[in-house]
Amino acid sequence: MRLLVFSQYFWPESFRINDLVGSLVDSGVKVDVVTGKPNYPDGVVFSGYRLGGCVAETWKGASIHRVPLAPRGKNSGIRLALNYLSFIVSAAVFGSWMLRRIKPDVVLVYALSPILQALPALLLARIKGCPLVLWVQDLWPESLEATGYVRNKMILGAVGKLVGFIYRHCDLILVSSRAFSPFVTSYAPHQVPVYYPNSVENFYCDPESGSKPVVPALDEGFAVVFAGNLGAAQSMETLIDAAELLQEHRAIRFVILGAGSRLGWMQAEIARRGLKNVFMAGRFPAEAMPFLLGKASALLVTLADRAIFAATVPSKVQAYMAVGRPILACLNGEGAELVTEARAGIAVPAENSVALAAATLSLYRLPVEERAAMGINGRAYFQQQFDHQTLVAELIRHLKTTVDRGTKK
Repeated sequence: MRLLVFSQYFWPESFRINDLVGSLVDSGVKVDVVTGKPNYPDGVVFSGYRLGGCVAETWKGASIHRVPLAPRGKNSGIRLALNYLSFIVSAAVFGSWMLRRIKPDVVLVYALSPILQALPALLLARIKGCPLVLWVQDLWPESLEATGYVRNKMILGAVGKLVGFIYRHCDLILVSSRAFSPFVTSYAPHQVPVYYPNSVENFYCDPESGSKPVVPALDEGFAVVFAGNLGAAQSMETLIDAAELLQEHRAIRFVILGAGSRLGWMQAEIARRGLKNVFMAGRFPAEAMPFLLGKASALLVTLADRAIFAATVPSKVQAYMAVGRPILACLNGEGAELVTEARAGIAVPAENSVALAAATLSLYRLPVEERAAMGINGRAYFQQQFDHQTLVAELIRHLKTTVDRGTKK
């Protein structure tokens, strides 16, 4: 089977699709990837790449086809909109040319924001005469409104119509959260979305086997680690407020591994409030994360208090479970229920800094054995529900079934 993956983001940017593509190749699938020039999250094209032109390269056995795009920049809605639109146009025009001699059996869209990247994928699927599979990671236009990037009702309505068009023309829709299904069917009533969760690779292997960067803040006291994007959706205000409430408990420290649009604000607030218990460690390569997360006393996941985010399961929840450390979940809905069901930690309502501070203190005061049991529970739940190789095999079955169904039409 030959698979064409559309993803605006791909290696060397750090996204889950990277591991999945590598594992699909290892499973005998021939994979082509259409993507852009890497520039996430800092908004600057990575060293070794140039802004213009198309690039063909290989990575872990997959053929990568890179098209030019406008870098996303920093903290600019206009730059971000240009980034999204430029990939749509570039993938349709240059992607079609780069793939002119390639005949895939099926097209898969890794549908993070912007989900509109599915438009050129839909075009290519129709040109190539093959089915289109959409793996929904983010809900549009709801997430646009929730993050504050777009508030104009006419624009949101227009985006909603485009999203409905995309959904209706897919041969299969996979959703990373069960709670996404009603949103999808509200735009495309005839669709029956299939639950297909995210997973992570190598997070449950020996953490000592990978890269081992030194982060001194992880070696002292009770380290609560937040890893990943620092954006509006993650409600960084809640983390900073909780840290301020816990200043007198000197052993408790918050260690931030990541970057994003709220990084500058966080640094300014830490200085303004004189917080001595928040450490901004920066961003690290994916291969270092199992080691770093494994050193945490607890792992923190937060989301803003929006209805759309209650339907979301951040992929870091699976990574946290795989690492086997207790989880502090400050979010609503599906993600919180997952942590509670797995007995992998403590869940409190989104944007409730008082509850987060209390939960952190409660976890800190638990006997070491009870905290260790939470980590063991999370790891066991991950292996039962989110094992990477099991899910890779499941995806291959979904793709082959979709291809077979298409050939019978």
